[in-house]
Amino acid sequence: MPSETFAIAAWLPALLQTSDPLFPTGAYAHSLGLEEIVRLGGVRDEASLGTFLTAQLMPQLHWVDLPYLRFAIEAAHCVEALSAVDQEIDAWKLALEARSSSSQIGTRRLAALRTTSDDPRLLAYTAAIKNGHAHGHHLCACALQALLQHTPLEAALLVYGYQTLAGACMAALKLIRIGQDGCQRVLTKALRSLPAAVSLSLLVKRQDAGCFSPLLEIASMRHAFANERLFIS
Repeated sequence: MPSETFAIAAWLPALLQTSDPLFPTGAYAHSLGLEEIVRLGGVRDEASLGTFLTAQLMPQLHWVDLPYLRFAIEAAHCVEALSAVDQEIDAWKLALEARSSSSQIGTRRLAALRTTSDDPRLLAYTAAIKNGHAHGHHLCACALQALLQHTPLEAALLVYGYQTLAGACMAALKLIRIGQDGCQRVLTKALRSLPAAVSLSLLVKRQDAGCFSPLLEIASMRHAFANERLFIS
């Protein structure tokens, strides 16, 4: 029993380290469309923030982000296969800001991982980005992280989902009149649906993956032309 307990927990410290806001990915500088949605009046208070998480982010996690994180983890042993997944992710992100923010956060996560590991797969993916064969999307960097840290698949998916939902709540603190307690209430309610979203995402085949979220796409495109803004994207 002690050895089994250790085997289960061995991957947890690294996962906690790399999912903590202290890990230097620069994600805090991105609202991922929320800033413009607030400007459009779609999110204005605690209730509408909860609706945004449920109606906009959760379907995106279920049909695109979590399946593609799984595809990337499965492909992470081979840089050519991982680069192919990276290209598909790039094609799904219609808005330039969504593509660039994903690449910025991903390459920063990759650089941070390289400060603690010289694994050749990190070096190979970095070279693919420099050579123009990949874009360095965040999902692919998270996939390499999961592979190197021997993170169980479901744990990697749950953490990515949590970071997505928590990131929106963190951005909301700067954008609407809501306190930390309100954000925690919204996040707690949204997280109740996350295990089901993870389970359903495991059933999504690569040829069926995809989700068109016009509100998120339009918000990202409009954000690039805003007269003032708090976030990069």
